[in-house]
Amino acid sequence: MKKGEKIIRIVLTGGGTGGHIYPGIAVADEIKAIAKERNIAVDIYWIGSSRGMDYSIIEKCLERTGGSIKQFYGIPCGKLRRYFSLQNITDLFRIIGGFFKAVQLLKKINPDVVFSKGGFVSVPPCKAAKLLCIPYYTHECDFTPGLATRLNSKNAKNILISYEDTKKYFSESLQKKCIVTGNPIRPAFYVDSAVEGRKFLDLSTKEHKPVLLVLGGSSGARQINNLVVENLQWLKERFIVVHQTGKAFAEENPAVMKSGDSSYKPYDFIYKEMVSVIQASDIVLSRAGANSLWECAVCKKPLVLIPLCGSGTRGDQVDNALYFEKRNAALVLAGEKANSENLQKSLEMLLDENKRKELSLNCEKILPKEKPAYIIAKTILDGVDK
Repeated sequence: MKKGEKIIRIVLTGGGTGGHIYPGIAVADEIKAIAKERNIAVDIYWIGSSRGMDYSIIEKCLERTGGSIKQFYGIPCGKLRRYFSLQNITDLFRIIGGFFKAVQLLKKINPDVVFSKGGFVSVPPCKAAKLLCIPYYTHECDFTPGLATRLNSKNAKNILISYEDTKKYFSESLQKKCIVTGNPIRPAFYVDSAVEGRKFLDLSTKEHKPVLLVLGGSSGARQINNLVVENLQWLKERFIVVHQTGKAFAEENPAVMKSGDSSYKPYDFIYKEMVSVIQASDIVLSRAGANSLWECAVCKKPLVLIPLCGSGTRGDQVDNALYFEKRNAALVLAGEKANSENLQKSLEMLLDENKRKELSLNCEKILPKEKPAYIIAKTILDGVDK
């Protein structure tokens, strides 16, 4: 940087789960790459939760460790619940505390723009940005906007959405501020590493059965895990089953974890190798979280989705899954349909290689022509680099 050169300061905010953090990191990386091409100086800061996983993830992406983010700041935050809970009372004070802390931090950083990736921690910084007259963008990864996005959208410079049809969930005036970007995911998913995935899974190139990857989640999706165990023998006869169970399931079911063989490969959690494992698979059985969907879509994987349903969710996974189903990019087993009979019927269909190719092609059609992280980064920089 030359002496006296203006530095563009950008604050990214969001967190609470990896689903909000990893896409934000992808955007940060693209901002840095575009800035380098334009020969402009950019400093990126992250405001996240002072509790939980936020810092542990961001720490690996700080400039001192070769990443794109200059510094992480934690603020108190509370969850925005739509139902009655005594925690709403204590969390209200955390939200208020988070707002005042965010005001203090934004005054200190003096950013040109704020970008919200969503999650309950993003609301106080966006409200603080509005108070301080700092422009901000907010992004929604799900098909239907969550409460944080609804709260952030009114005063946002633009509302960045993953699907064209999501516009209908906003008022006519807010629809004019919507930009369809897609959902940003990590750059590694755009690089073919299927060979490395097969090596990690110890799969021979002579294997003739399709590889079924079951994503039980980091903490374990009990419904999916139970269906796999109930149908394990049937599955093993037709597929090589790679089963990420989640650590809780692994601890509760040691016998299942020890039963692995050439047709059943259980793991409590797959971290570094997950990208290559997805690329090495032929079919993915999963929940319908936004990031998992887009990661698999970029890898063009046929999907069987069992979305999270019930009172503990706002229904976003069901909406995500149905969007993919309507475009013939996934088979969906929602609610009562998520049973052994329907699971076997769906997977039986995908034993047909032509059917898998059909779903794979339709996954690709959902994606924008450019990488979502690039579209978002360019939108942000174009707004301040004038």
